[in-house]
Amino acid sequence: MARTIAKDHDQKRENILKAAARVFANEGFDRASMSMLARDCGISKANIYHYYDSKDAILYDILETYLSALRDRICGIDLDGLDPQEKVFRVVREILMAYQGADDEHRVQINGVEMLPPEQQKVLRGYQRDMVTFLSDILEQAAPDVLGADSAKLRGATMSVFGMLNWYYMWNTGAGTQAREDYARLVSNLTLGGVPTI
Repeated sequence: MARTIAKDHDQKRENILKAAARVFANEGFDRASMSMLARDCGISKANIYHYYDSKDAILYDILETYLSALRDRICGIDLDGLDPQEKVFRVVREILMAYQGADDEHRVQINGVEMLPPEQQKVLRGYQRDMVTFLSDILEQAAPDVLGADSAKLRGATMSVFGMLNWYYMWNTGAGTQAREDYARLVSNLTLGGVPTI
């Protein structure tokens, strides 16, 4: 007879992923052990193995869960009726808001993707690529004369925006909603108009 799935299976799995992200972010994936994860989760190591057969499987699930949700949130923003400049602000704002409360997952993402097998990396990099393409298209709409004919400039501008957002994540992790709104506006104005607009 097949083993039934406990009613709180998804919640326990989510708790394991959250605790594992914290351990991987603080200790580093290589130094973290299943015993550390069990201790941080407050469950036995055997219980973790009920959900995951390896540390690598946990790492992939952390990143797949985080990046797919992030991609869906960013690429699913309703931008209908907005002018191109306001679209840039909305996308930048949404990225900053999505980062809020996901510090550990974000830190694990920075170095964790490359530790996984190529086929899993391909899935995760696909999520990242979708977000880069989405922002790139919005920036091109906002400045078609400057960015539309120069793919190198468009890529540079897109990655510079992500660089500014990742800087904010690293140095202002406790920032609240209003601070993120303000910084999103600053990044948008700086990107589209330069220093005189901020």
